[in-house]
Amino acid sequence: MHPILLKFGPFTIYSYGVMVAMGFAVATFLAHKRAARFNIDPGKVIDIAIILIAFGILGARLLYVLLNLSFYIANPIDIVKLSNGGLVWYGGFISAFFAVIIYVRKAKLNFWAVADLFAPYVALAQAFGRIGCFFNGCCYGKDGIPVQIYSSIALLIIFIILRVWQDNKHFAGEIFLGYCVLYSLKRFLMEFLRGDNPAVFHGLTLSQVISVFVFFLSSAYLAYKAVQWKKAHSDSR
Repeated sequence: MHPILLKFGPFTIYSYGVMVAMGFAVATFLAHKRAARFNIDPGKVIDIAIILIAFGILGARLLYVLLNLSFYIANPIDIVKLSNGGLVWYGGFISAFFAVIIYVRKAKLNFWAVADLFAPYVALAQAFGRIGCFFNGCCYGKDGIPVQIYSSIALLIIFIILRVWQDNKHFAGEIFLGYCVLYSLKRFLMEFLRGDNPAVFHGLTLSQVISVFVFFLSSAYLAYKAVQWKKAHSDSR
């Protein structure tokens, strides 16, 4: 573990923060380059990216605090200490999801276009973040299993799949829903290797329970939209 990357007197640079920042920067840059293909003003990409990272961290931290409420009631100052980790992805996903919905409505953007544009790059940013987890020592695996590295590799694969899929998509929302299906499946499987998340329901962790819900809901909606697209496509012939 190398939680501290550099230290200059009282000034400390943490590996986790650096990797998250790198993921955010790379993902934003790549999304910005492809924005025009989705009929989205590239200038709006920066706004959306800031909303994603801000509300993502806020929601992820909030859910983690709620899951460990007794500790944070006794140690309230630790709520703002992110250098030790302590983020739950699904909390950030839900928070950022609704924040982006509000923004795109005010900005009069197409939600599905925005979601399809950003989906691959969210997975890429997560891959960077998991490397940060590895350096930080959080989100660790059972018996020393480097689950953070496995998760990062899986997220890179998801990024590649979605990025290729982007150039071959047929209907709005296809890439975002594909991300939801692939990520929830990945998360469900990886949780069996995690050593830091307790079981909450029939041997499953909270993230696994949420993953099951997300997987079936997004799979069903993806299949529905695919059928609708095929029907509309065949009727137009």
